[in-house]
Amino acid sequence: MTESPVLIELRLDGQGGISPDGPLSWTHLQVDHPNIRQYFAEHAPDLDDVALDALLADETRPRAVIHQDSALLFLRGVNLNANSAPEDMVSVRLFVDGNRIYSLRKRQLKGVLDLEARLLKGTGPTAPGDFIAELLGRLFERMEPTLSRLDETTDAIEEALLDGADASLREAIVGVRKQAIVFRRYLAPQRDAIATLRGAELSWLDERNRRQLTERHQQMARFVEDLDAIRERAQVVKDELGNVLADKLNRNMYVLSVVAAVFLPLGFLTGLLGINVGGVPGVENPYAFEIFCAFSAALVALQVWLFKRWKWF
Repeated sequence: MTESPVLIELRLDGQGGISPDGPLSWTHLQVDHPNIRQYFAEHAPDLDDVALDALLADETRPRAVIHQDSALLFLRGVNLNANSAPEDMVSVRLFVDGNRIYSLRKRQLKGVLDLEARLLKGTGPTAPGDFIAELLGRLFERMEPTLSRLDETTDAIEEALLDGADASLREAIVGVRKQAIVFRRYLAPQRDAIATLRGAELSWLDERNRRQLTERHQQMARFVEDLDAIRERAQVVKDELGNVLADKLNRNMYVLSVVAAVFLPLGFLTGLLGINVGGVPGVENPYAFEIFCAFSAALVALQVWLFKRWKWF
C-alpha cells in the first residue's frame, strides 16, 4: 500500500475539464488507508471531528447531513466488481462545500471512475452541485440494469410456476425476495438523502442543480417502488408455490389413501387365510386359489363402485 491515501486528485476548471489552477478541487481517497487521518489533519484541518468520524466510519448508511455551507453525503451503488454480488452495495462518502470535494471509498465504484474519465475528456461536471448530480446519474445508470434483471427473473419464475410447480422454484423466489429487501434497505434512505440535499440552503446549489436533484429523487423513488413491487410479487409467488406444492402432496396422499382403503380388506383376507392352523377353508379344494382370486376381484370392484357412489373420488 502506498504512503498516500489519495487515489484521484484533480482541480475542476468550471468548464467541464481540469486545470492546475481550477477553482474547485476534487480528491478521491481510500478510506481504510492507515494515513487517512494524517492526510485530513494536513490538508483539511478545518474539518471538525464529528464530520471526520462520520466520513471514516467502518459502516455507513445513505444519508445527507447539512452543516453551514457544506454537506456530508453518503451514497451507495451496485457492486459490479468481480466475484461480488450486486446487492452487496458499495458506499461512497462525500464532503462537499463551495470550493472542494472529498470523496472516500473502501471498494472500487465504477461511477466515480466514470466521472474521472469525463473530466479528463472535458465533458465532466462544472460545479459542486453538478458533481453530485452527475455522480448520482452514473450510479443510477449502472443500477437500473441490475434492478431490471431482478424484475425479469421474477417474471420468469411466475411463468415457470404457471407451467408447473417445482420445489426448485422455492429457492429461486426466496433469492429474488432477499435481493429486493437488501437493495431497498439502502435505496430507500438514499432517496431521503437526495430529498434532504435538494431542500438544503447551500450557496453552491443553484436552481439547475435543484432540478437535477429533483429528477434524481424521482428516479430513486421509482427504484424503491419497483423493489416494493418485486418484493410483494415474490411473496405472492412464494405463497402460490407453497399452495400448489401442498395441493400436489395432498393429491398424492389422497391416491395413496384410496389404494390403501382398496387393499385393506384384501390384506385382512390374505392374512386370515394364511394362518398356519387347521380348519382353513379350501385347503383340499384344487380350485380354491382361483375362487379366492375371483372373490378378491369382485370385492375390489364392489369397493370401487361404493367409493364412486360416495364420491370419494
